[in-house]
Amino acid sequence: MTEILKHECGIAMIRLLKPLSYYQEKYGSCLYGLNKLYLLMEKQHNRGQEGAGLACVKLNAEPAGEYIYRERAIGTGAIQEIFGNVKKQIENVLHAEEDCEWIARFLPFAGEVYMGHLRYSTTGKSGLSYVHPFLRRNNWRSRNLLLCGNFNMTNVDEIFNNIISEGQHPRNYADTFIILEQIGHALDMENQRLYDQYKSDGYRSVELTKKIEDNIDIARMLKKPSSIWDGGYVICGITGSGDAFSYRDPRGIRPAFYYTDEEIVVVASERPVIQTTMNVPIESVNELKPGESLIVTKQGEIKLSQIQSPLNYSACSFERIYFSRGSDADIYKERKELGRLLVPAILKSIGYDLEHTVFSFIPNTAEVAFYGMLEGLDEYLVQEKKKMLKELGDSVTDEQLERILNMKVRSEKVAIKDIKLRTFIAEGDTRDDLAAHVYDITYGTVRPGIDNLVVIDDSIVRGTTLRQSIIKILDRLHPKKIIIVSSSPQVRFPDCYGIDMSRMGEFIAFRAIVELLQEKDMASLLNEVYRKSKAQECKPKEDIVNYVKDLYAPFTQEEISLKIAQMLKPAGTKARVDIIYQTLEGLHKAIPRHPGDWYFSGDYPTPGGNRLVNQAFVNYMEGAVNQR
Repeated sequence: MTEILKHECGIAMIRLLKPLSYYQEKYGSCLYGLNKLYLLMEKQHNRGQEGAGLACVKLNAEPAGEYIYRERAIGTGAIQEIFGNVKKQIENVLHAEEDCEWIARFLPFAGEVYMGHLRYSTTGKSGLSYVHPFLRRNNWRSRNLLLCGNFNMTNVDEIFNNIISEGQHPRNYADTFIILEQIGHALDMENQRLYDQYKSDGYRSVELTKKIEDNIDIARMLKKPSSIWDGGYVICGITGSGDAFSYRDPRGIRPAFYYTDEEIVVVASERPVIQTTMNVPIESVNELKPGESLIVTKQGEIKLSQIQSPLNYSACSFERIYFSRGSDADIYKERKELGRLLVPAILKSIGYDLEHTVFSFIPNTAEVAFYGMLEGLDEYLVQEKKKMLKELGDSVTDEQLERILNMKVRSEKVAIKDIKLRTFIAEGDTRDDLAAHVYDITYGTVRPGIDNLVVIDDSIVRGTTLRQSIIKILDRLHPKKIIIVSSSPQVRFPDCYGIDMSRMGEFIAFRAIVELLQEKDMASLLNEVYRKSKAQECKPKEDIVNYVKDLYAPFTQEEISLKIAQMLKPAGTKARVDIIYQTLEGLHKAIPRHPGDWYFSGDYPTPGGNRLVNQAFVNYMEGAVNQR
């Protein structure tokens, strides 16, 4: 993707099922779990570069000794910073003569339960206080709660009012703080239920506390709070007494995978991360089902519990197109198929002239789709060769045969992502000129004035980098025509489930619609949709309709793409510029098991999505009026 989107976070959780001495004997380290957590986090670095945090819970700490450890940092180097700080704390107290029993009781960050998080902010709020894991402290171990997640709730106001009605007084309105307090309250209630039960059975003091810690019902604790959540989420939690859980939303919007054996339980946001870290085959890694929670009790018992009934399955397709690692076996195939399915539209755009066309990609995330596109072009060329040979029959000459057999798809690495140029000292046109050099080109790959140049990207959301850099740079090769191809459909609607795409005016597809409506004397449709949307502001989220879809209805995808090409073509560009987008049908054909397509279709899986797009359009219209 030419413009980086902030997006969903990454989670990692580990529960060791054996004493630390077991890992010392088998793997040579009592810090086996901590080392695995580091790998899980580094392998998911792509999911969050604004901050990172980790936490550890000891199951066998002595009274008056710490049993919850947490380290957090902000910035792109946060992973290295937090593990560097952990290493220093360990080295300050660790001596060669200490055995694993001592380590398990006293050494910082040497425990049985671990949690890690990588953060990308989509709320605009930043700083260390917003970095997960969050911690809710209490003097009773079983009432302590660590929480991290990959989530965004659309109904924070409703959740906030719910916990207010319970008598709580939250100190922050952000969804992570609110969810922590809500689940924390449910944990308190579960503790109280068990306290009342076991006290009536005659248990007292330490014995009563142990009975409570041994019998916390995590599934029961999660059921009531999560019943009102509207959003996409995977939430992980650890109690101070050692219960751990990971819970996925009922629509399966956000991804979660897990692996278990007799030694360890591992949870992560991506499947290949677990495969690589644990060196296990794909069949050994399971996907957490929608509405399901993986629970590991204090005693190490593993349970799968259906917390909420599955709803309309809406696993995120953008996750597959761009956000997840392409090393996943299925994602690799899907991205190739996205590229292959674009071939008919590409051939039409170049007039089926493969001899005078060079194919390339915008590094680095579009590379796999590029391979799929090449395969599709090769398949087409094979059929064309067969057709030519059949037409020539026995009269084919050696010269003709050689020419036909030598026909090939011309592919080059044309675009090169150069160093990240800093433009903070420049202003105005100078800044734009510097920004135009973020990418460079390979000279001599295109015959000036003769060849078409086709370049594939995985998505075109805002188009800023295309206009300011990519097209200008490609035009220096003097191609006859530049065709920019997006392996994903047009992004027309904002996200509300954890990706930084919330403002209507940022989408090039939406801006193209506004221009088309004005050109066709249909601007009144904007006001009509605004009136309908404004009238819904006070309605319950369940009653809100996405009228913004009406703005796109009068136009075909090709008409919108043509307008986008006109808008993104920089002044002075000599080559003709075309833009081709993946179709919605192509998306679902390539990625059939991840139907969540609200960015492209406007079909939001939860009522909160319709409320967000409604508000986003109202904000756009009112902002446009204020700027006049």
